Amino acid sequence: MTNTTIYPSLTILGSTGSVGEQAIDVALQNQIRVNALCANRNAARVEQQARQLRVSACAMADEEAAKELRVRLADTAVRVYAGTEGICDMISEQYDPEEVVVNSVIGEAGLKPTLATLSAGKKLALANKESLVCAGEFVMKLAKEKNSEILPVDSEHSAIFQCLRSGNKKAIKRILLTASGGPFYGMKREELQQITPARALAHPTWNMGAKITVDSATLMNKGFEVIEAVHLFDVTPEQIEVLVHRESIMHSAIEYIDNSVIAQMSVPDMRLCVQYALTHPGRTEAVIPQLDLTKVGRMTFAKPDTETFVLLQLALDSIAKGGAVPAVLNAANEVAVGAFLQEKLSFTGIFDVVTKTVEALEDAKNSSSIEDIFAFDSAARRLANEFLNL
Repeated sequence: MTNTTIYPSLTILGSTGSVGEQAIDVALQNQIRVNALCANRNAARVEQQARQLRVSACAMADEEAAKELRVRLADTAVRVYAGTEGICDMISEQYDPEEVVVNSVIGEAGLKPTLATLSAGKKLALANKESLVCAGEFVMKLAKEKNSEILPVDSEHSAIFQCLRSGNKKAIKRILLTASGGPFYGMKREELQQITPARALAHPTWNMGAKITVDSATLMNKGFEVIEAVHLFDVTPEQIEVLVHRESIMHSAIEYIDNSVIAQMSVPDMRLCVQYALTHPGRTEAVIPQLDLTKVGRMTFAKPDTETFVLLQLALDSIAKGGAVPAVLNAANEVAVGAFLQEKLSFTGIFDVVTKTVEALEDAKNSSSIEDIFAFDSAARRLANEFLNL
């Protein structure tokens, strides 16, 4: 079937990552124009993407990678931007005011591009958790001021976003936020102490980048998603219940005040989430396989073990405290996970470094500006690095 629907064009941030590559796949299958790309260091892959998609601009977070890309694309008219400020300039200078910016940058590095997108009055398809974890209040306020729509790309938040078509935010009783439980579901702390990066990266369901996969193994990822949901859907933390759902078929659900539960289900494939963000409020032909419930057989649900996987509870406590505490949580986690992946910290050491950092910077709850967010982010990174050596 030929797709004759007219879609907005795209800028894809984090184009060499898992979500970015899937966004490109969705764009190609739906004949959606891609204006610009952004990545961190992989200039060779960005060159391939730029030529295939015939983009007008690219940006590389790494300055040296930007220099390399300029050489690689010297025979084209593609403009290459460099550094975080360059990424933000590329977003604001793109001539198409109707474009959607897909932000799938990993970590706190995605916050400034999020702010730049919203400041430009553009739609934001958000896959960068840290934008809302670190500065959710400021991000949502800016979106409202600029009349910019935020379209969630995470599978859980996309599911909730879709379920809201059956009601409205005022009628939400509970959000049922599902989690796979990660590769170490059912284990206790003593069993987790010898976990290696290779084992942590073997996620049972999703194919994701290394950092997010480790976050899923510690359940920090689910804590981040609770914080995101609080901001995106204007609910309290108490209205969100995390459910371990090993089959990863129900991606989340909403219980309304009449006790009706509306769930979104599909095979686990992020391309659906990307596609819905780009085609909302409409739907188009599938880019993922069809769900066969007879093959699924059954679906199970359980409460998460927050006594073992303490970072989930720490995230819930952080959003309750507010201010820059979630930003401290995120910064410490980035440092700890990075050290774990380099085999400089044990798996359970991630729990300890993040917990100590958050406890030491409790004053972050009194912060009240975006400048405070960045300042506490820097302070948390310094302190977490100190805790690595204890």
